[in-house]
Amino acid sequence: MNPLSSVNAFVQPNGLITLLPKPNLTASIPATELQTLTPSLPTSSPLPVAPEVTPVDGSFSSVLGKMVNEVNAKQSAANDTVTGLLSGQQVPLHQAMIAMQEANVSFQLMVEVRNKLLDSYQELMRMQI
Repeated sequence: MNPLSSVNAFVQPNGLITLLPKPNLTASIPATELQTLTPSLPTSSPLPVAPEVTPVDGSFSSVLGKMVNEVNAKQSAANDTVTGLLSGQQVPLHQAMIAMQEANVSFQLMVEVRNKLLDSYQELMRMQI
C-alpha cells in the first residue's frame, strides 16, 4: 500500500471509507497572467550584512566580547527593521520577522553559553584540592 494513499481517503461517520478525487496537478497558470507578474524583490536589504567569521585570535574574554557585540548588533538591526516597518517604510513584514527571530535565537544562544559557563565554574568551585 502506498503511504500517500491515506491522504486521498476520507472516513465517513458510519465507518465507510470514501476515496476523494485526486487533484488536477496538470493545471497551469495562463501565459497572460504570468507576463503581468513582476518580481517584488527589494532593491536593497534593510538588514546589515553579517560580519565574516574570523579565526579565534585572542583571549577568552575577547571571544565573549565579540559574541556579545554580535548579539547586540542583531538586536539593534531587528529594532531598526521593526521601526522601519512601523513607520511605513518599504520594509517587508517577513524581513522584520526574520530579523526578530535571528536576534532572538542569537540571544538565546548567548544565554545558554552563559549558563554553561556558570555551571562549569560552579563545578570547578565544588572540586576539592
